[in-house]
Amino acid sequence: MQINKVEICGVNTSKLKVLTEAEKERLLRSVRQGDKSAREQLVNGNLRLVLSVIQRFTNRGENLDDLFQVGCIGLIKAIDNFDIGQNVRFSTYAVPMIIGEIRRYLRDNNPIRVSRSMRDIAYKAMQVKEKLTNDTQREPTIEELAKEMNLPREEIVMALESVVEPVSLFEPVYSDGGDTIYVMDQIGDKSMDEDWLDEITLKEAIGRLSDREKRILSLRFFEGHTQMEVASEIGISQAQVSRLEKGALSKIKKHI
Repeated sequence: MQINKVEICGVNTSKLKVLTEAEKERLLRSVRQGDKSAREQLVNGNLRLVLSVIQRFTNRGENLDDLFQVGCIGLIKAIDNFDIGQNVRFSTYAVPMIIGEIRRYLRDNNPIRVSRSMRDIAYKAMQVKEKLTNDTQREPTIEELAKEMNLPREEIVMALESVVEPVSLFEPVYSDGGDTIYVMDQIGDKSMDEDWLDEITLKEAIGRLSDREKRILSLRFFEGHTQMEVASEIGISQAQVSRLEKGALSKIKKHI
């Protein structure tokens, strides 16, 4: 996203500070020790992250100032709940938190009225879903949610569907003055949010590899070389290529 003399909530986005990973880690540790100044610096140093996320919701006709403020609430929650002991970047953890806060805001301001009992079931299901996801490291099925909540499967499905903001298939997504791209043109098998977060996670995982490991994976999976060809080009044995390749893939899998 290009940031150039745009003001949101009175903030001149062209002057926003960007923190390095080392600065974030230092400030996060200070926050855990109760340093309020460090918490404020972390918020200010990650406002561009909030701006990048709200760009995904600009086609909904919502006020950008409102979305920005809601996104900042998600950022603050991410700062307060981030576990510095986990081997993951803060941005990887914060983005879903910011998106979740914005989505809750959009659901709560949905003009279609949903009964209080239905909304309560939906929000309870979301909490249970988050807990099960953390416990099992995977997204739970509807059947698992139903068993955990002791409710019929159909009731949970209806409740979750009731708080999802409806979007027209003919809602324009992009136009450059020529042909307009609509929502229906971008429907796929996986949600765009999942794709985007998966891409961020994968890039971070690959970024943790050594130059040699990156080179081997590039030759093997992007250029289609055999292990023997890779060994010849790099100047090591095929057995070493195989070991390094397996090790690199294992590191990526562990990070993801």
